Amino acid sequence: MSLTHFQRYQTWYAAFFLSSYIFINNTINASSNIMEAQRDGELPFMIWEPFVWEYSSAIGTLLLFPALVWLLQAQPLNWQKITRSLFIYFIASVIFSLLHVGIMVAIRKIIYNVQGMQYDFGLVWFELLYEYRKDLWGFLFLIVVIKTYQYVVSQLTGQATPITHAEDAPQDLNFDRLLVKKLGKEFIICTDQIDWLESSGNYVNLHIGTRIYPLRATMTHLISRLEPQGFCRIHRSHAIRLDAIESITPLSSGDSEIKLITGKVLNLSRRYKEQFKGQINSSAVWV
Repeated sequence: MSLTHFQRYQTWYAAFFLSSYIFINNTINASSNIMEAQRDGELPFMIWEPFVWEYSSAIGTLLLFPALVWLLQAQPLNWQKITRSLFIYFIASVIFSLLHVGIMVAIRKIIYNVQGMQYDFGLVWFELLYEYRKDLWGFLFLIVVIKTYQYVVSQLTGQATPITHAEDAPQDLNFDRLLVKKLGKEFIICTDQIDWLESSGNYVNLHIGTRIYPLRATMTHLISRLEPQGFCRIHRSHAIRLDAIESITPLSSGDSEIKLITGKVLNLSRRYKEQFKGQINSSAVWV
């Protein structure tokens, strides 16, 4: 698997590996419950019940995982205000546990009702405290997993940062160079090497040939800074360097296809067509 392929689909790979780990771990837990009960004598439950208990917990964790990723982005740990950060994460862990318990209990009740049985959660306050102990550990474990994964990916793929013309230059100035950090090395890329831009959450992926470098920015803010360098937005999620265009093909839908010199084909949305034509005309050299 090439690094470029991984960069393009890293969210799906992360989801697959996390799901696989959680379900394998919970399958082992369920089978351990059955084996321990058999070793002690007669089973006090139906053989499918431990799997319902464990898988309902796994589903709850996976459903809440995106919220945990969002929390780390919206409220990163601030060591200068560590008391405030710890308080926020403590409240988040309590909410995480309550939602996790609510999801898994709801799933269990539905399955038990389908089987014509009644699911008893137990003494509420005691069970919530019991579950919070486990959920707090799971909450912290997932944070470590997310931060470790992000660090490893950033080291493998590199990350770009705009280079301003002076140390004290404000961050909204136009720029024509990027500093890329990758595997402990730093090197400079000129913006005229970028073929196209791709919005990806809080980042914009810079496509340079077969390489991809993430830059922490929004597409709207970044394209406003790169327009003087000959870039144009063509879609809600895409922008291109005009000099990288090979051909433009109109479509019956009113959109167009733009083929880049690299062979990449991107969609020109009707919403951005007039703006695109304006920039093409203003940058054209008539002879």
